[in-house]
Amino acid sequence: MNLTRRHLLQAASGLAITGAVMTLPAAAMAETVNMEELLKPGPLGDKILGSEDAPVTIVEYASMTCGHCAHFHKTTYPALKADYIDTGKVRFIFREFPLDAVAAAAFMLARSMPDDKYFEIVDTMFEQQSVWAFTDNPYNSLLNFSKQIGFTQESFEKALTNQGLLDAVNAVRDRGANEFGVNATPTFFINGEKQSGALSIEEMGKLINDKL
Repeated sequence: MNLTRRHLLQAASGLAITGAVMTLPAAAMAETVNMEELLKPGPLGDKILGSEDAPVTIVEYASMTCGHCAHFHKTTYPALKADYIDTGKVRFIFREFPLDAVAAAAFMLARSMPDDKYFEIVDTMFEQQSVWAFTDNPYNSLLNFSKQIGFTQESFEKALTNQGLLDAVNAVRDRGANEFGVNATPTFFINGEKQSGALSIEEMGKLINDKL
């Protein structure tokens, strides 16, 4: 399916629920997955920050239209990056888990930017999520936002009608759900141990320090 204006407008009716994170039973919180399988990259390759030799690897599955994901990236992530990623303690892998067509479109735009701009664009998207994600006309809102980060209408439409790119983004999501049991956003795997929800830096720090 190509992400056209019609598809994005149809997705608008579902935007009210995209900020909700599903509640998992307590037993699932301690679930551990196979690290070798988890670290196999998807068809687009992984987006990674931090040292390859870091003792702790965090894999995050997120949706660009998830309010909890935006909260994590605005409140916890800056300290996580400064205190753990930039200091060589954590290797951070960010993966796409779109909850709707608008989130998929946002990921497609981010993936269409130069590689070294990916995390910067993702941060900007989360910071300004309310501007482009939760509107009556998500197509126009996302188009206007995209122009602020360097797209033209032509390059915007080219990105969103790239079927191969859409298929690859969806493949990352489907593998996360089918192989690793991801059914909420954000979901983190900390050295393979599954945690869901917008963890605070105190909660994240404790989980990391227990593995150092």
